[in-house]
Amino acid sequence: MSRQDQVRYQLFLPASVSRRFEALAAKPGANKSSILAAALTAFLDRGGASELEEQFAIRLNRISGQLARIERNGHVELESLALFIRYMLAVNAPLAEEDEAARAIGRDRFSAFIARVGQQLATGRRTFDPELEA
Repeated sequence: MSRQDQVRYQLFLPASVSRRFEALAAKPGANKSSILAAALTAFLDRGGASELEEQFAIRLNRISGQLARIERNGHVELESLALFIRYMLAVNAPLAEEDEAARAIGRDRFSAFIARVGQQLATGRRTFDPELEA
């Protein structure tokens, strides 16, 4: 690169950065202009964004995808439950008001169901896992 293709700058650096810069420039084959040009080019090629910002952006994109899947799964589960309840209410006849024996059986079954749900949640296993079913 000729001198005509270059522009002169005067800048100020903190003393600690200046010492490190001088030490690097003192190595054989290095000069201050090439070091600054390479550092500035690398910074501009990254768009001026810090590596930390880029890493956070990648992580936030991954988390957004995970949250979207969780939300979708929640909607599927809620819709499945609603359809099941609607089906059960449609096919099962209501109990007579005076049929205490049937109501007691219903209460016992519900209590057993709730206990089973609690046990299943405590184990951490899932009854239905689409990934395991495939």
